[in-house]
Amino acid sequence: MSPHVLILGGTTEARELAAALTALPGIRVTTSLAGRVKRPGTVTGDVRIGGFGGVEGLANWLREERVDALVDATHPFAASITANAARAAATTGVPAVVLRRPGWRPGPEDRWHSVPSLDAAADLLPSLGRRVFLTTGRLGLAAFAHLTDLHFVVRSVEPPEPPLPPRTEVLLARGPFTVADETALLSGHCVDVLVTKDSGGEATAAKLTAARHLALPVVVVRRPPLPEDVVAVPDVAGVLERLGLSPR
Repeated sequence: MSPHVLILGGTTEARELAAALTALPGIRVTTSLAGRVKRPGTVTGDVRIGGFGGVEGLANWLREERVDALVDATHPFAASITANAARAAATTGVPAVVLRRPGWRPGPEDRWHSVPSLDAAADLLPSLGRRVFLTTGRLGLAAFAHLTDLHFVVRSVEPPEPPLPPRTEVLLARGPFTVADETALLSGHCVDVLVTKDSGGEATAAKLTAARHLALPVVVVRRPPLPEDVVAVPDVAGVLERLGLSPR
């Protein structure tokens, strides 16, 4: 029987991993997507949509579908999914690995303010600027809804969920974006402070370079910690090595 790998997906790295695994002979690959994005990127292999129903539901799925390895390649801020995956893997004895792109690191010319949460970012904003480019995703904007005196430019692939700050301009767009794109956006909207999560990776880093060039302050929300005893690998090659599936 072909080895069955379940990928908890939704990221670029998850799609890259699915492509790498399906290119190997005799590997069955299933990618699970939460279903929050209506038009996800193309994924090779089998795809399932929707949640599992917590730790017990995921553990049952791993048993019923005879999963041989579990890869958590969700967003670095999907803390509850990562915790559930770790517990389900431990319960069933299925080998598991977490795929996480490395986080960003500030350079000497960056004006970064590191905070632990969206609420902390909202508390800090009034002291940094009045026109905010908010790139923390379409969920969680309620943390900023009370900031009635600030103007927000919010970029999202799909319309953000309310409540939103009263003075909000929504830009619907899908990256990647170039440094020139981001510089034009920041300048054109007279942005004086950027808020982002430490998602890491090159695909969304151009806004940080643009902010550096324009000498803008950046509020960076730190990643939640991984569950105890869970170690992440930074790339697809690392996952294949951990699973013993590296191409020969």
